[in-house]
Amino acid sequence: MIIGKGTDNIDIELPKSAYDEGKDIDSSTFKAYLIAIVRDSKGNIIQVHRQKSHSPTSNFMGLILPLTWFNIMNTSYTITNIGGSTYSYRPAFTYTTPCISYPSTVTNCPTYFVMIQVGSGSQSNPYTATTLAAPIPNGSGAGQLVYGQVAIPSNLTVSGSSAYLNISQTFNNVSGNTINITEVGIVLNLYFAQSYECSTNVGQILMWYDVLSSPISVPNNANVAIVYTFMVNP
Repeated sequence: MIIGKGTDNIDIELPKSAYDEGKDIDSSTFKAYLIAIVRDSKGNIIQVHRQKSHSPTSNFMGLILPLTWFNIMNTSYTITNIGGSTYSYRPAFTYTTPCISYPSTVTNCPTYFVMIQVGSGSQSNPYTATTLAAPIPNGSGAGQLVYGQVAIPSNLTVSGSSAYLNISQTFNNVSGNTINITEVGIVLNLYFAQSYECSTNVGQILMWYDVLSSPISVPNNANVAIVYTFMVNP
């Protein structure tokens, strides 16, 4: 959720780049948007950036492949984490087969969202991205941003004929200089479970990646809230 003074009623027209055709995932039923709100040290909004997001990575697509794909192709799918390590993924209806875990304190298999990550680089093919081109580190030193906690609501929000989910995170700049953000991604920590127990910690994987249509400048002592909105229409 977007939290803070002046963010409850932001009526900003989407740029033309947000309406481009042929790059999104069936715009009639599924829509994704990326919003960035920059505030100065006093909390005043000094920049708002909105664009359509249409960049699930190969990791994302591999994890949502149906079981029939694996059966027909008789093969597995390779998942690559942000460190470059690869893992074979092939689900099946057997208790000995590694499958995607869910948060569990009993088996300690906490598949979960890690963060929205920001960077200062770019990549021409977001689908093949397994890490940001130039990730901005978490910290208060030169060239760094202080990463806040990622916020994820417990339920979908239903509004009229639409249902949507916001994933947000705030980044503070105390580095002493302006930080420019040109790329954004969503990172998940993935576990495979097998026979009701953890079998493999795949680690952090990049699930969604966007190059910004224009850079976001975060002055020193300012902060930026990054919000991903995923919306489904009937």
